[in-house]
Amino acid sequence: MCTRPIKYPKMQALQVLSLTLLSVLAANAQTFRPGKCPQPPVQADFDTARYLGKWYEIQKLPAIFQKGECSTATYSLKSPGVVGVLNRELLSNNTVNAITGYAKVKDPSEPAKLEVTFFEDSSPGPYWVLSTDYEGHSVVYSCTEYLDAFHVDFAWILSREPTLSKEKLGELYNVFTSNGINIDVMTVTDQSQELCVDMPLWA
Repeated sequence: MCTRPIKYPKMQALQVLSLTLLSVLAANAQTFRPGKCPQPPVQADFDTARYLGKWYEIQKLPAIFQKGECSTATYSLKSPGVVGVLNRELLSNNTVNAITGYAKVKDPSEPAKLEVTFFEDSSPGPYWVLSTDYEGHSVVYSCTEYLDAFHVDFAWILSREPTLSKEKLGELYNVFTSNGINIDVMTVTDQSQELCVDMPLWA
C-alpha cells in the first residue's frame, strides 16, 4: 500500500499554522488573543525630549525576550528624529543582559507611536506610549498580529523610580483595560534594592 502526502486546503493549512504558532507562544507564556490588535488612543502631544532618560520597569505582560529582573530602559537622542534605546536586565545567574536599538516616529502626526528596531535585518516593532507624565510614569503598549487570526499583546508600566504606589498602579491598569487590553497575567518586576544593588552600571 502506498501513501501520499496530505494536501490541506488553503484555509485548513492556515488553521494548522495558526495552531502551531499558538502552541509555541503558549509554551513561552506569551499573551495571545483572538482577532486583530486593539487600537488604543495614545498620549496627546507627545514630547520625545521630555521622555528621554532612564525608566524602571514596574510590571509587564510576559514576553519571550525578557527573562530577568531589575529591568530598565534608557532613551537618548541618537540623532535628529532617532532615539537610542538601551534595555538592561539582571539574569538569574547574576549577569546583565543588555540590548541596544533605536526608535523612530512612524507618523509625525502621532508622535507617541514609535517603531523600535533592535536588529538591522528584522522588522521594527510598535512602541505606543498610551499615557505618561514624563516625570513619574509611562504606560506602553505593543502588539503583533498573526495571519489576521490572533494577536500577541505586550504591555509595560514604567516609572522614573523603582516603585509606584498601589493607587497609581490602579489608575494605570485602567488605561489598558478601558481600551480592551487584557492585563490579567501582568507580572511584577523585582526592583528591590537587595537584588538590584548587585546589577553593575555597565552591561
